[in-house]
Amino acid sequence: MAKKNARQKLFRALVLALTTLFAAVAYFGSGDDSVESAGQASQSGVEAAFRAQRSDVWLEESGRVARVLSDDNQGSRHQRFILELPSGHTVLVAHNIDLAERVPLQSGDRLELRGEYEYNAQGGVLHWTHHDPSGRRDGGWIRHAGREYR
Repeated sequence: MAKKNARQKLFRALVLALTTLFAAVAYFGSGDDSVESAGQASQSGVEAAFRAQRSDVWLEESGRVARVLSDDNQGSRHQRFILELPSGHTVLVAHNIDLAERVPLQSGDRLELRGEYEYNAQGGVLHWTHHDPSGRRDGGWIRHAGREYR
């Protein structure tokens, strides 16, 4: 009788774990941050996060520098620029230049990056495009003109 109860408990725990896993995959996706819907081309991870108003989402993107902005010198210094995605959606990039080297950018330059997306009504912000000084997470990067900036 004890073995049967133990097996039933194990089976219930397994069913609960699988249900939770499937729910998480359905909610967060399978790791592919692009979203495709009927009659609509794939959108980037930034666009999907923007439409869902999600924050704290790690993404990899590529695009064209639409505009180089002045540095943000309040607190930690950040190099700022507007990245235009292939779809035309734009996102602000805030690259911490107290932790990583400045990227020599000009409008029109193409680049790839990995960073953390934060939602705002203007299109969002990508930050954490640098290493994690505490080593607790992978951190991000910017690839430009054959060089990686961390």
